[in-house]
This record gives sequence, C-alpha cells and structure tokens, in this order.
Amino acid sequence: MGWALALHGGAGDIPRSLPAELRDRRLATLRRCLDIGTAALRDGRPALDVVELVVRELEDCPYFNAGKGSVLTSDSTVEMEACVMEGATLRCGAVSGLSTVVNAVSLARRVMENTPHIYLAFEGAEAFARNQGLETKDPSHFITEHNIERLRQAKEANRVQIDYTQPMTKKPGMDPPADDNSQIGTVGCVAIDAAGNLATATSTGGLVNKMPGRIGDTPLVGAGTYANAFCAVSATGKGESIIRHTVSRDVAAMMEHRPGMTLHDAAARVVGATPRGDVGLVAVSASGEVCMVYNTTGMFRACATEDGHAEVGIWTDDGHSVSIGL
Repeated sequence: MGWALALHGGAGDIPRSLPAELRDRRLATLRRCLDIGTAALRDGRPALDVVELVVRELEDCPYFNAGKGSVLTSDSTVEMEACVMEGATLRCGAVSGLSTVVNAVSLARRVMENTPHIYLAFEGAEAFARNQGLETKDPSHFITEHNIERLRQAKEANRVQIDYTQPMTKKPGMDPPADDNSQIGTVGCVAIDAAGNLATATSTGGLVNKMPGRIGDTPLVGAGTYANAFCAVSATGKGESIIRHTVSRDVAAMMEHRPGMTLHDAAARVVGATPRGDVGLVAVSASGEVCMVYNTTGMFRACATEDGHAEVGIWTDDGHSVSIGL
C-alpha cells in the first residue's frame, strides 16, 4: 500500500463540443492540483491536510462551481457549502449558506476541530469564520459575469441547472446563448497518505437558480462526502439524487460489509443504482485502490498513485497519463 489521491471538478452532461479554451483551462487546473496534492503526499503530509489543500486550490479557481466560481441562487446571491471527513476517527465538519468565506473547506475543517458540532450554516457559520480569523471577502468577490449570465438564462428557461448542462437552444431572433458549461462543477478530493490515513473533502456553490436556503448533498455526511476506515468518497452531480441514495456512505458500507469487494465494484454498483445522468464520484480505499466512476456524459477528474500512475480526463475514452514529476 502507498499513498494515492483522486479529485474531481464536477460531473454531468458535458458536451464534446465544449470549446477548447474552456476545456483546457479546467484540465490545466486539475493537473496543477494533482501536482500540489502528490507533492504534499510525497512530503509526508497527512491525508486530511492534502484534501483541504487541493480543494482550497480548486475553490480559488473561477472555472469550477466552488469558491470564486460559485453559481447564483434565484436571488442573485452566492451560498457556498463544504464538508471534510477523516476516515480513521469519523471526525467530520460541514458548512453551508456561506456568502463571504473565501475557502469554505477550511471553515468545515475548523468546525470539525474547534467546535463540539459537525454542521454550521448561514449566519452562525459566518460568525464562526470571523471568530477563527479565516479570510472573508465581500459577497461580490464570488460573483462572476458568466454566472450572472447563467442565472439569466436559467430564469428565462424557468429551470434549475445541475453541474453541467447542455447549452440552451437558441430562440428565433435571439443571439446564441453563452457557453452553458463555463464555470460549473462541484469540486472534491480524496486521499490516503503513506501512514494509511484516509480523508475526503468536497466543496460547491450548489445549483444555478436554486432557491435561497437550499442545501445540497455536499455538506451532508454520507451523501456527497464520507470516509471511514475502508475508503474515502467525494460525490458530484445532482444533489437531490445523491442525497436520496446516500451515495458516499453506500460505497463505504459495501466495502465494510462485503469483504473482498473491490472499491471499483462497490462504487460501480452504487452509481449504477442511481438515475442515469445524475451521479459521479471519486474514491480511494485503505489498500490504495483508486476509482473514478460516473453515469453522466463525463466528469472532470484526475488521480495519482505512489507507484507512478497518473491520469486526467473528462469522458470515458479520454483518460490519459500525465507527467507529475513522480
């Protein structure tokens, strides 16, 4: 067994017609974050530190639906959420309803380590972030022009949009819609360190045009995020479906209660039991097995293991090895 990690930048109906400049800058970010995570694991940093570090980097990137790139509610506001969990101890922390905290994942870890609770939300979570001295910004910092346009499109179509959605159809007399996939994608990371410790972290801005106060799967322990002594899981996709199927916990439960089952088989069974087009996940096991499974068109994803394997991809047939300085 050696160290391993996997990360994702969201799953959904990602079209192969996605413009190259949009596709390439996301893949470049995944490669950079893979470099950061593997370097930290090689240096002996614990898995919990690594997943937080990687997700912070993804939150700071405006190309994904977390942190700076978070999508907007129907009230044109940002409500971010995140969760972290440590496998050996089952310690976990979660936050939601954030509008000023730069790195929601770090606040989730502070909830885990510095409170008697697991989950803080909205005003209470914001106050705790200030108490902990975490960086905050005016809510306008998180709102991008593209997400303003995405909200306008969603309102016009009277729909709520998940992580990745095909562009809306052009209407007569109107210009073609802006790319509908430019800044959308929940982010997450799972890792096992050289000492065998497992950890997971997930962060998101939620759904385009969601109702204010809506809570997704990401901060719900056992739905979008879960780790135990057998594996660590981070899910992405349609939050309501992930919640109904307790996706992350079900993968871990299969590993726990069905001795001999591989992580890939457990993940494939769980994802296969959800509606097609709804769910993707990344996971690592206590034996160092890595899997990246989805029933959507694609999932922005990357992984690396101590034995030298590394991969970055979007669609089923495009996973390819990358150099990360192993």
